[in-house]
Amino acid sequence: MRTASRSTARRRTVLAAAATAALALTLAACGSSGHSDMPGMDHGSMGTSTGATPSVSATASGMDGMPGMDKAAAGDSLASQKDGYRLDTRTDNLPAGQATSYAFTITGPDGKPVTDFAVDQTKKLHFYAVRSDLTGYQHVHPAMAADGTWSADLGALTPGSWRLYASFTPNTGSGKGTDFVLSRTVTVPGDAADTPLPVASTTATVDGYTVTVQGEPMAGMAHPLTVTFAKDGQPVTDLQPYLDTYAHISAFHEGDQAFAHLHPETPVSGDHGGPNLTFHAELAKPGNWRVYLQFQTAGQLHTAALTLHVN
Repeated sequence: MRTASRSTARRRTVLAAAATAALALTLAACGSSGHSDMPGMDHGSMGTSTGATPSVSATASGMDGMPGMDKAAAGDSLASQKDGYRLDTRTDNLPAGQATSYAFTITGPDGKPVTDFAVDQTKKLHFYAVRSDLTGYQHVHPAMAADGTWSADLGALTPGSWRLYASFTPNTGSGKGTDFVLSRTVTVPGDAADTPLPVASTTATVDGYTVTVQGEPMAGMAHPLTVTFAKDGQPVTDLQPYLDTYAHISAFHEGDQAFAHLHPETPVSGDHGGPNLTFHAELAKPGNWRVYLQFQTAGQLHTAALTLHVN
């Protein structure tokens, strides 16, 4: 989901190597919620638990340069540190039922907070939150203070265990140019009731739009995936660029919350996206994934929730 030349070049390079690995992914899409905006959120979310259950995701390894694929393609993004980089915070708890801010730093191999990050899809850091039952998805873009402290403004959280992911690329140091996704869990106190994951389906609706997923993928393999957009039975051709691309997919794996982020190969050309977007999708693990597809029309961000089954 990035169009920056640095990321594009890396995707093309990795594509050649990735094509030799037999990777496929089976998907079926389901469920959605029209709640694309939440108080305290920057670029859209599914807010508090909505009856549409999110799922966990798989993180990036050497496949993150493939067109249509982004961070966390072959790992699980479940570690708080990697290669000397660490996601640090002073809190393990956040309040329930109100907008809140989560403060953290990215500490480098030298033990100091990192303050120089490469721009990726118009942002220096992308931040995601999802509850353990894969509900309550939020995708925000924190602000960083001069000392390297980030503040992620989150909408109201429901009681339970939440996993928070920071996706970034250092612009200096030993990790320069390397994509990282690090995560930690926090507890939101109160009576926690899990929401069952909706069954898999090939379609979802949100804000009057119908999203249809086509493809025959399998776990551990890169495979083309086509998403088609329609409204009132007519093809949608006015998708607007959102964070330098026409759509974003954040996927979470049921059971362990492994994370993956996908973007379409379709080039951006003004406000004329759709009706079909092609993704080169790779989800590392079999089972159910909860996918959040974000797209924009007429200045409004929409978030469709999809349950995908991967064989």
